[in-house]
Amino acid sequence: MATEALQEKLRELPTSPGVYIFLGEGGEVLYVGKASSLRNRVRSYFQPSGASPKAREIAREAVDLDYIVTRNEAEALILEDALIKKHRPRYNTRLRDDKRYPYVKITAERYPRVLFVRRPENDGARYFGPFTSAKSLRRLLSIAQKVFPLRTCNLDLDSGKAYRPCLYYHLGKCPGPCTGDVSPEEYRRHVEGVAAILSGKTEQIIRELRERMEAAAREERFEEAAKLRDYLRALERLREKQAVALPEPVDLDAVGIAAENGRGYGLVLLVRGGRLIGREGFPLVVPEGSSSREVLADFLDQYYTRTTSIPQEVLLPLEIPEVEALSDYLASRRGQGVVVRIPLRGPRRELVEMARRNASLALRRAAAEELSLPREEEALEELAQALELSARPWRIEAFDISNIRGKEATGSLVAFVGGRPRRDAYRRFRVRISGKPDDYAMMEEVLRRRFSHGLRELQEARPGGKFSEFPDLLLVDGGKGQLNVALRVLEELGLSGIEVAALAKREEEIYRPGRRDPIRLPRDSEALKLLQRIRDEAHRFAVEYHRHLRRKEALSSLLDSVPGIGPVRRGQLLERFGSLEELKRASLEELLSIPGFPKSIALKLYKALHKGG
Repeated sequence: MATEALQEKLRELPTSPGVYIFLGEGGEVLYVGKASSLRNRVRSYFQPSGASPKAREIAREAVDLDYIVTRNEAEALILEDALIKKHRPRYNTRLRDDKRYPYVKITAERYPRVLFVRRPENDGARYFGPFTSAKSLRRLLSIAQKVFPLRTCNLDLDSGKAYRPCLYYHLGKCPGPCTGDVSPEEYRRHVEGVAAILSGKTEQIIRELRERMEAAAREERFEEAAKLRDYLRALERLREKQAVALPEPVDLDAVGIAAENGRGYGLVLLVRGGRLIGREGFPLVVPEGSSSREVLADFLDQYYTRTTSIPQEVLLPLEIPEVEALSDYLASRRGQGVVVRIPLRGPRRELVEMARRNASLALRRAAAEELSLPREEEALEELAQALELSARPWRIEAFDISNIRGKEATGSLVAFVGGRPRRDAYRRFRVRISGKPDDYAMMEEVLRRRFSHGLRELQEARPGGKFSEFPDLLLVDGGKGQLNVALRVLEELGLSGIEVAALAKREEEIYRPGRRDPIRLPRDSEALKLLQRIRDEAHRFAVEYHRHLRRKEALSSLLDSVPGIGPVRRGQLLERFGSLEELKRASLEELLSIPGFPKSIALKLYKALHKGG
């Protein structure tokens, strides 16, 4: 039964398009929705028949209502998505972990670069994505970089200043805009080629490459013709992997949905130029009592406010409310009309059925994988809410520095995925800064090296790179100073979309950007325990490496003092004994048994090891 205040607002609702927000006890945001007519849509929740189980549950719990009138339905869709991201309402179907999927950005510079970012911005650049398959993305960029190389440096080429060309230029992996060897027009042709490959539109590129290859062969420029032939074969192999889905060269998306037991999966098959070029799939959080139509409608709203690729047609498995609003929004994004419909038969219906089957299979796989991580999943969800993250941080990377008065300083990177350590992703850094210890400078060096390596691997499309997967949350040991160091490095590298937090040891306070005061979580909080576990693991890993280097240095210093032991014999001893402690435990017979070790040198070494003993 609606409260008196709620009934009064229901009577006053306008017929305008807009967004409505159901509020529960204590001002909790229960549900955010959009409507072409606020009055008709909101009142439908309180009708005795026709409302879904979820709608009836929302109406039962709601004690208040808020709404925002918009100029049109497309504007309402954008606002709805922003409010769902902000409030994470209990009764909204939400994309899970969408923040870990990267976008490819082609910058708006005179000589553009290709970057990887976490979210598109209104900065004049071109964005492609989100990409949920790192393997597919690497394959695309590997081909694009070979056929249409672009610069990877951060040089300010808009200033007109001349620079010395780098190694990539001499290897033929950069056209050299810093040298003036390539005009802005020619470089722009490279940019458009990369954009076409990222969009799945390779037919025109293949035709142009074939024409250029044939012209080069006719003019006896055989080396250039051979290079163009190799590029052409790479693109043709890519096209062969893209199955023909439709007889006509149309661009469309076929959408499939699956949901059960509070979990869901939304999947989109991407058809470009009549060819199936790939798919994008997202796990969903599905409120109890949601109908398939409600899940589908919520998924479409959130997916199409994120994706950068808008096709001519969108094929759906079910009817959804406010379909006109979606169609208008897509048309405004694309610049021309977009048809949103349910195909009843033929190849288009088969595509929708294929999307549905793949969504069901993906949901079963995701459910099986998550069964083993209930406690970790809860901790990640709690952490996302406590730190006000835009999504659950599936991959967390923590960094720590270990040194004694600046000597043998080391840095560590540990990665936790799904709340559990991913030891094959751990990395060690031998800090190059020497002299007076400076924790800030050391942390900055380690962070810059880690993310610069990652960007380089992604830009070179290096498969299985050690650093190419970026975290959803970056955790540093320390307070505001360390937090600001991390933020500065990420901003300079164009990775400001990565979330950052700093955990101070003394009071276990958590520092976040934009907050004057630290966050203090209860000592029994699962989210705090997870952060402590990750921070302590990073510290252990850094200290372990630091001790290893100190032991190695002590052994090398002692060996340098023994005449007759040069680099080769030192290497033999290091390989056999590993540390000074182990070498001291060795008997004279063991030293004499080392191949190529004269008795006189073995005796000198033995005396040096046991001097004063």
